[in-house]
Amino acid sequence: MTNRATLPDTLQQALRAHRQGSLCVAYSGGPDSTALLHALAHLPEARARHLRALHVDHGLHPESARWAAHCRAFCATLGLACEVRAAKVDRASGIGLEAAARHARYVIFAEHLHADERLVFGHHQDDQAETVLLKLLRGAGPEGLGGMRAERPWGSGSIWRPLLAVPRQVLRDYVDTHDLACIHDPSNDDRQLARNHLRHEIMPLLKTHWPQAAISITHSATLCRLAAESLQQDWLAALEDLRDDATNSLDARGWLALPPALRDPLLAHWLHAQGLTAPTTAQRRQIERQCTAQDGQLPCIRWAGTEVHVWKHRLWAMAPRDRAPPHTQMPWRGETLRLPDGGLLVLEPVAALPVNLTVRWRRGGERIRPAGDRHTRDLRALFQSGAIPPWQRDACPLLYEGDELIAVADRWLSARAEAIFQEAKARPCWRPGF
Repeated sequence: MTNRATLPDTLQQALRAHRQGSLCVAYSGGPDSTALLHALAHLPEARARHLRALHVDHGLHPESARWAAHCRAFCATLGLACEVRAAKVDRASGIGLEAAARHARYVIFAEHLHADERLVFGHHQDDQAETVLLKLLRGAGPEGLGGMRAERPWGSGSIWRPLLAVPRQVLRDYVDTHDLACIHDPSNDDRQLARNHLRHEIMPLLKTHWPQAAISITHSATLCRLAAESLQQDWLAALEDLRDDATNSLDARGWLALPPALRDPLLAHWLHAQGLTAPTTAQRRQIERQCTAQDGQLPCIRWAGTEVHVWKHRLWAMAPRDRAPPHTQMPWRGETLRLPDGGLLVLEPVAALPVNLTVRWRRGGERIRPAGDRHTRDLRALFQSGAIPPWQRDACPLLYEGDELIAVADRWLSARAEAIFQEAKARPCWRPGF
C-alpha cells in the first residue's frame, strides 16, 4: 500500500483477501477506531459480514459513561449495533494501571467475541513502530521485535489488524474529511507513560533525521516476524517434548538445554497460554539459574501476576493466590466448603458428617498418625515426601476433631478419620485453587 491509497480502498482489499468471519470493530471512540468503523460501515462487503462494534468502558475516567453514550450514538447514525461492556480493572495487580486496563479490556474481548468472528483493530503503521521500539528497549528477541501480529486467534474468534501498513495520518485525514466526532482521552497526553513519551517526544525527533523511520522500523518488524515464525516450528516441537500434559509442567533441565533463541519464546508461550505474564530478561535469567536446584530446595521466582516454581526438576507456573490468614478456622459438616485460596473441600458422594469438624491451616509443628502407620508423622516430613507441591502446602486444609488433627485434606487420614468417613459413606475431596 502507498500513502496515496485511500482508507476505504485499503480496507476493501483487505476484506477481499480475508473473506471469512463476521466483523466486530474494537471501538474506543478515538480517531483511529472511528475512522476504521466509519469506513467499514460504508463498504457493502463489510456490512454483509454482520459488522458491529464493541466498546469497553474501563471506568477509569469521570467521562467514561459519556464516552460510552457517544459510541452508542455514533453507531446508531451508521445503523450498527454497539455493545458496551464494563471492564474490571485490577488497580492492585502490580503491573501498572495501563497494563491492567489493557488486560481487563482483552478479557472482555475474549468473552464477547462471537464464534469465528474477527475483532478488527485500528492499529496502524505508527502504532507498530512504537510497539517495536518499546520491545527493543525492553530487550525483546525476534518474537517481540516482530511487533503486533496482523492476525491471531482470540477467544472464540480472532484478532485482525488490517491497517498495520497504513500511516496514522491517513486515518486522521479521513476523520477530518468526513468531519467525524471523536473522543479525546486525556490519558493519551500523559507523557509519563512510556508509549506517550515515545509518541510525542521520541518519534517526532527521529523523523526529523529519518523521515522514513516508521516505514523502516515496520519493515524490520516484518523480517523479525518471519524469523520468529521460522523458529516457532522448532520451539513448538520442543514444547511438545518438554511439557507434561497431566500437570502442564516443563522439564526444567530440558528447557535450560535449549538454545536461547528457542528457550525464550517457548517459556513466554507456555506462560501466555495459562493467562500469565512473561518475565523480564533478569527474571528469566533467575529461572535459568534455579533450574539446577538440588532436591530439597524449593525455588520460586515471582513477578507481577505470575510465579514460577522449580520442583522435582520441573517448572510449574501459576498466578499468585490468597493464603489463609494465621489462625483462620472454619467449621465443616460435609457441605461444599470454599477455601480462602479459591479451592474447595467437599464430600463425595454428597453426605453429612456424623460429627463436627474444624478446618484449619498450618501453623507449624503439626503431627498425625496415618491409618495403618505405626508412627506419628510430622506434617513437614509428610509434605516433603512429595505428595503435595510446595506452593499448595500452606493452602492445604487440615481437619480437626476438637484439638486433634485427624486428616490432612484427603491425603493422610488417621484411623479416627477413616471411621468418621466410613460412617458417612463418603470420602473427603480437596480441590486446590492452584
